[in-house]
Amino acid sequence: MGTDATLAERERAPDEINARARAVGLLHEAGVPFVVGGAYAYATYTGIYRDTKDLDLFPRKPDAIRALDVLEKDGWRTERPDEVWLYKAYKGDYFVDFIFSSGNGVATVDDEWFTHDKKATIFGYECLIAPAEEMIWSKAFVTERERYDGADINHLILKAGREMDWDRILRRFDRYWEVLLSHLMMFRFAYPSERDIVPNYVMTELMSRTLQTVRDGSWEERLCRGNLVSKVNYHVDIHHWGFGDGRAWDEQDRPEGGTRGARSELEDSAGGSR
Repeated sequence: MGTDATLAERERAPDEINARARAVGLLHEAGVPFVVGGAYAYATYTGIYRDTKDLDLFPRKPDAIRALDVLEKDGWRTERPDEVWLYKAYKGDYFVDFIFSSGNGVATVDDEWFTHDKKATIFGYECLIAPAEEMIWSKAFVTERERYDGADINHLILKAGREMDWDRILRRFDRYWEVLLSHLMMFRFAYPSERDIVPNYVMTELMSRTLQTVRDGSWEERLCRGNLVSKVNYHVDIHHWGFGDGRAWDEQDRPEGGTRGARSELEDSAGGSR
């Protein structure tokens, strides 16, 4: 990892890079809309390059299905390992990930990923790059023992935060605002001289919500929402310690934006007020 652009491909065989380029080219020719994410988008915003084992493309889910069809016709082997968020296409040992949501189903790729995108040249093609706001929204829920995307979020804020739409970020996190606050507190810890990158009204809003939850006290429902940010680390809590399944609860409640459980209205608020 570093600022040398060759780090992104130095450890990769030419055939692998060619496979990635071919996938991008075929999808462009077929008119399948997607934005580029992962290491390539991260480098676009931060100038930090790193070796990556795959190419992450973010389409809407119907377009992910179209993308698989396009690549299958070119001889790629395709898989649908998780209908919530991920499809894959393989050219021999090399592969492309089609990511249409976060692993917990929260950060779904929708029209706004394309409305607020930027452009960069990837493998010789002018591509749409995932918005920094949506990258943070997606990465914020990755807190496994073997992978934690907090440093990526910190670098995105550091390099792109002054131009980001913080009202949209607050709206994106909505009922998951505590996850956003946890990352912003880590950013303040990592970069105490750069705290003003995050607008004061954002921190004031989130801290006021926190204070309100202190006043309200605990929920009546004994629930563990930890499995919204980690698939494995809260297994014991739910399967042995008697906590309710927070992800299942959230999935049931999410489409309606309801208010199950005893909690403050602020905890359901989309925020954004100054």
